[in-house]
Formats: sequence, C-alpha cells, structure tokens
Amino acid sequence: MKKLKRILLVEDNLKDIDLTLAALEEHHLANEVDVARDGVEALDYLYRRGKFADRSPDLPAVVLLDIKMPKLNGLEVLRQVKSDPAFKALPVVMLTSSREEPDLAASYALGVNAYVVKPVDFPQFVEAVKQVGAFWAVLNEPPPDSTPPETPSPRRSASSTWRTARATPN
Repeated sequence: MKKLKRILLVEDNLKDIDLTLAALEEHHLANEVDVARDGVEALDYLYRRGKFADRSPDLPAVVLLDIKMPKLNGLEVLRQVKSDPAFKALPVVMLTSSREEPDLAASYALGVNAYVVKPVDFPQFVEAVKQVGAFWAVLNEPPPDSTPPETPSPRRSASSTWRTARATPN
C-alpha cells in the first residue's frame, strides 16, 4: 500500500486555515496537513531548516499556497520552489482570495500547477478545497523519487507550525 504524503498548507489567515482543514476533514482525506504561516516558514519546511530540520525528507503531495502573506509572499515562494530542480515537479496550487489578473498571470508564468480563488460562500469554499485536496493528494500520480537534497544552512523561523485536523499551536 502506498504511503500517504502530507499536504503543506501555506496560509497566514487563521480563519482560512480552520476552514481549509475542516473542508479536508469533511472529505475524509487521510493525508496529514502541515501548516506554514508565511512564505519563509514554507521554505524552511521544504528545505528542512530550523524547526523543520528533523522533518521526514519526503516531499508533500501538494502545496496549497496563498499569495498575500507576511515575510515572503506566495509568488516569491513559488518562484524559489519552481526554480529549484529538487522541487520543480512538486505540485503547487495557489489557493487565494486574489482575483487580480497580474497575480494569476504571474503564478502561471512561474509554473503554478493550478490557481483556485477561495469562494466567499462557505459551502462553495468547502467543495473547492475538497476537490483540490482529493485531486492532488489522492488522484494525481507524482513523478518517481521526489526527495529533496539536504541543505547545509539551517535558518530559524519565528512562526508557529500547525498540524493536522485542527489549527492549534504546538
């Protein structure tokens, strides 16, 4: 049986974190969800730096990435992820409230795999997240061997990390 990969949710809004986790849980998605609260923490997670140094080397099944975040925005995270050969094949889905055409165009120019605008209506939001989660975490067949290399310079991130099912600080 294939080991379930984690989902990395990169989101700074507590309400959106709770809604996304609830939507994935409602769909009974068995994948665990790790939450990074800003772009710097997302890169620390992927490169296994700082508090993520002991994290499993397995890449997540998908990164659900917001655009408007503190420290480092989603477009900068996407730029770094897709320019690194170790992460180029990692599926990244922009899950954002931005309907701005420049954000959409920049995301696709940088190699995003999908761009989903968060619906304002809760039932529509839940349905959108369920579909995104199910496709990328269950149906999508990832490329073989997607383990990133070790990185030499760990960096600390001040943000909290959150794990699975409910958004509660460690």
